[in-house]
Amino acid sequence: MTQAPKDADARRAIPPVIAYPTDTLPGADLPLYRSALSGAVLTDSITVPPRDARCFEVPAGCFFRIVSVEGPQVGDLDLWNAADLSERFYSGKTRALHGTHVTTGNRLWSAFPFLRPMATIVEDSLDWYGRDSHGGAVHDVIGTRCDPYTGALLTGARYHHCCHSNLTRALSAARNMPLAEAEAHVHDVLNVFMCTGFTKDTGQYFMKASPVRPGDSLTFLAEIPLLGALSACPGGDCSSEHSSDEAQCHPLRIDILKPRDGDMAGWQSPAPSGYDRSHGT
Repeated sequence: MTQAPKDADARRAIPPVIAYPTDTLPGADLPLYRSALSGAVLTDSITVPPRDARCFEVPAGCFFRIVSVEGPQVGDLDLWNAADLSERFYSGKTRALHGTHVTTGNRLWSAFPFLRPMATIVEDSLDWYGRDSHGGAVHDVIGTRCDPYTGALLTGARYHHCCHSNLTRALSAARNMPLAEAEAHVHDVLNVFMCTGFTKDTGQYFMKASPVRPGDSLTFLAEIPLLGALSACPGGDCSSEHSSDEAQCHPLRIDILKPRDGDMAGWQSPAPSGYDRSHGT
C-alpha cells in the first residue's frame, strides 16, 4: 500500500457535498395520488411464478401494486415506455437523485434523452424498516439483476432462471420478439422488497433476508404509459444466495388499479426533458 501523505487526515475530513440537490426537483402531488388510490378499482391481476417473470401494461394515470402473497420474496422490476422501448427506467439517475434505496414519494426516472418520472411510489408497507445496523435498507437501485453471465464468470455455472433471463423471456413473449432482440432491452432494475447495502469494511454490495411478508406491497402511479416486467428472483428472500434452485421461492402478484373518473383531475403526464440536445454545437 502507498504510504499516506502527511495531510491524509485533513483530506479525509473534507465534508461531502450532495451532487444533485433536489430542492428544485419536480415533486409528486401525493395527497392527490393517495386520494385517487383510495377509490381506484382493480382492473387486472397478474401472478408471477417463482423463478420466472411476467410483463404487464399500465395506462398513464393508473396505479400498479406489487404484492407479496405467500412468503418472503424479492422481485426485479424493469420499466419501459409502452410506446417506445428506448425510454426505459434509469436506475443510476434515480439513485443519484433519491439515494441508494427508494420509498414513498420517490420517483423512478427514465433514461436520456427523456429524463422524466416514469412512476411514483405512492405507498410502501415496508417504509418502517429504514436503515438497519448493517447499513441495509429495502427497495434498492444499486444492484443490477442476477444474470447467467456473472454466474458463468465466477463459477462456470449455466443457470437459466436468474432474473436477467426471466425478464428476457417475458419481454420476448410479450412483444413477440426474438430473445436476442428482447435481451438488448433488459436493463438494471429496481430490486423490490430486497434488503441490501454496502459492507463498511470492503464496500461490497451485500444482501440479507428481506423483511417482506405476505400482504406487504409497493404501490406506484404510472406517470406515463408503462410496459413493466417483474421477475420473482430465484434467491427467494435473498437471505443466502441467488441464481440457483436451492432457495425457497414464492410467487408475486401485480395488481393494476384505475382511478374513478375525475379523481385525478389536474394531473398531467410529465413531458420529456426540455433540453434541446444541441450538446454545444
